[in-house]
Amino acid sequence: MASVSIDDVTKIYEDSDEGRILAVDGVSLEVEDGEFVTIVGPSGSGKSTLLRMVAGLEDITEGTMKIGDRVINDVQPQDRGVAMVFQNYALYPHMTARKNMSYGLKLTSDLSDEKVAERVEEAAEMMGIEDQLDKKPGSLSGGQQQRVATGRAIVRDPEVFLFDEPLSNLDAKLRVHMRTELQRIQEELGTTSIYVTHDQEEAMTMSDRIVVLDAGQIQQVGTPEEIYNEPANLFVADFVGSPSMNTFDVELNGNTLVGEAFDYHLSDQHLERVREDASDGEQLILGIRPENIHLAESTEENAIRAHLDVREPIGSDNYLYLTMGGEECRVRVPGDVKPEEGTDLTVRFDESNLHLFREKTGRNVLADVEPAAQAQASGESSVATAED
Repeated sequence: MASVSIDDVTKIYEDSDEGRILAVDGVSLEVEDGEFVTIVGPSGSGKSTLLRMVAGLEDITEGTMKIGDRVINDVQPQDRGVAMVFQNYALYPHMTARKNMSYGLKLTSDLSDEKVAERVEEAAEMMGIEDQLDKKPGSLSGGQQQRVATGRAIVRDPEVFLFDEPLSNLDAKLRVHMRTELQRIQEELGTTSIYVTHDQEEAMTMSDRIVVLDAGQIQQVGTPEEIYNEPANLFVADFVGSPSMNTFDVELNGNTLVGEAFDYHLSDQHLERVREDASDGEQLILGIRPENIHLAESTEENAIRAHLDVREPIGSDNYLYLTMGGEECRVRVPGDVKPEEGTDLTVRFDESNLHLFREKTGRNVLADVEPAAQAQASGESSVATAED
């Protein structure tokens, strides 16, 4: 096993039509030995490009990559000690599952046929596909093909596992099951793993830490809890969470946030923190997640009048779609809370879960995050970003 060190890495593509395309912009990241790190971001954020540079499938324009103490910038992919699981599984259609799993190992090692066969059997047992080894990919379901592709990576006993959206082609139920399987295997093997996905649910449920990437730059690095509860900036806050965070344009006026939908009076504790970064008259964006808005009495402090347009039952919860002063707002309440559609009601924000972002930079002035996590978040680039 080994750590992965990414130091100020940049990837630029030269395109005859579009000029220089900046795919990855000065990314620095330390992945600890045995850690499961997920890189998440929208299409075009550079996450797959970054993973492919670790794998050796893309050249590095600038910066340094290490696996353990070894610089791998110029090391061939087969010599890096990594194994990659692709989105489309990349199985040879004319080979059986057994041959698919053993082929790469035979090419890159001097193990005997007996030892290779033993590793394949062990990996197949771990993946639960012992009875599928003599079938070709065309005879296997999507889930079985994914298991074969993962098994092929396991038999190589790599220092680092790389996963490029391996579950995106599976149906929803199977994706949930395979997430659990991949977590179990990673914990059992203890192999350092870097997992790329656009699915925030995968990132939140599988990771030791999450890296949020946008426009080729790191927006935040942290545990799933930190990313969700302490978003470094407006992009992270909006990208992570479903339904997404509610946001309202406000202006700081004394101890009050003044907006079109409401006036919100800050407590002394929150006002002190806000004053460290913002001044009177500054334009800010107030953020609050749907589950942190509660039904209230009209006499409560900071009570806000709203109109219920739609109540959407989703089983254990209800989503309430409100209008407040002409602005839309989503609220999540328990399933037994069922206000009538078309009626007026009163809500309040849970101030302990309030977020406040600077309009100019998007920075969360109420988040306790490391400065390094925000260093790239405030950066700007005039170079176009590449698609993943």
